Amino acid sequence: MEKFRNFACSIKKQKLIIMPTRIRLQRFGKKNKPFYHIVVADGRAPRDGRSIEDIGTYNPMTNPASINLNFDRAMHWISVGASPSDTVRSLLSREGVLYKTHLMGGVAKGAFTIEVAEEKFAKWKEEKEANILKAAKETELQSKAAKKKAFEAETKVKEAREAALAEKRQKEADAIAKAKADANPVVEEAPAAEATVEAEAVAEAPVAEEAPVVEAKTEEKPEA
Repeated sequence: MEKFRNFACSIKKQKLIIMPTRIRLQRFGKKNKPFYHIVVADGRAPRDGRSIEDIGTYNPMTNPASINLNFDRAMHWISVGASPSDTVRSLLSREGVLYKTHLMGGVAKGAFTIEVAEEKFAKWKEEKEANILKAAKETELQSKAAKKKAFEAETKVKEAREAALAEKRQKEADAIAKAKADANPVVEEAPAAEATVEAEAVAEAPVAEEAPVVEAKTEEKPEA
């Protein structure tokens, strides 16, 4: 029984290798927040159907996009002929799976040793990470510049709107003041003619002369 089970398992593995396997993305996550699993599946199976093996995850919502990949298993499936989708191919290329598979092919042909291949791959990975960080910084700077430009444009629109509103309020205030002035006209005071006549009469009236003060003479009494 044990021999039969081992034989069945070996046949199953051979079928997995022979059948048209695909390395593709399986979508998870909420609406407008996608999160993908990198899976190995039968090419004839539905997109989100049953998978053979889950070899990693891919989150495009981060900057830069985060990839968590089982490197050795990805290399294994590429080496046995699994065909990646276009998106997965770009992810595998970014992670260096395709490049290392190419280097291992050179080692198998005797073009160079495994040490040289590892050294080349380490150098390539270092340069790749530096380029990814540089691209992420440039993207961040562009995003900040775009936000600043949008803020400045919004500020200008706000200032123009406030200026138009202030002008409108001033016109309304002027119109109200004009309406009040038309409803209540100011009456000019007539010149005080009577006061002028009285002043002239007072000026022309003769001034009465004061009567001289007569001093009373006291009679002197004779001395005794």
